[in-house]
Amino acid sequence: MFDIVFEEMTRELTSTFSVVPAPVAFVRLLAASLLAALIGAEREMLGKPAGLKTHILVSVAACLFIILGREIAALDFGAEAQRNDPLRMIEAVTAGVAFLAAGLIFTSGDRVRNVTTGASLWLAGAIGLGCGAGQMPLACLATGLVLTVLFVLRHVERLLLSHR
Repeated sequence: MFDIVFEEMTRELTSTFSVVPAPVAFVRLLAASLLAALIGAEREMLGKPAGLKTHILVSVAACLFIILGREIAALDFGAEAQRNDPLRMIEAVTAGVAFLAAGLIFTSGDRVRNVTTGASLWLAGAIGLGCGAGQMPLACLATGLVLTVLFVLRHVERLLLSHR
């Protein structure tokens, strides 16, 4: 009895991947997680409201939406024609992440706060979309560029402010 249940569970977990094989999906989700963790760690070090966990969750969710979109598009829905527009998936993810990012931004006196954190969260979504689409090199390049901007320009800003 246990063997039959175990076999059925194994078959369900491995045979449902028709477009993106399970190991590839795992690597893409892991890449989205690791790349977003790099950006989230920088935000975490500065004590920002969206840090390590939030960036990872946004990126993994975006990655998952792309993988799911590809899998759902491959399903047979019978005689009805199915339209699958990848831009609609991207728009849905970006709109959802923009909503989260906007919630982080607030005004305190005459200063606007957390705009960079909101932008980095939005970017974590884009990195997740890239990983989900199998574009890990592009996602890695974007992550490297963003980390450079976050680390280097923070020091440039401090230098400029000290000269004021």
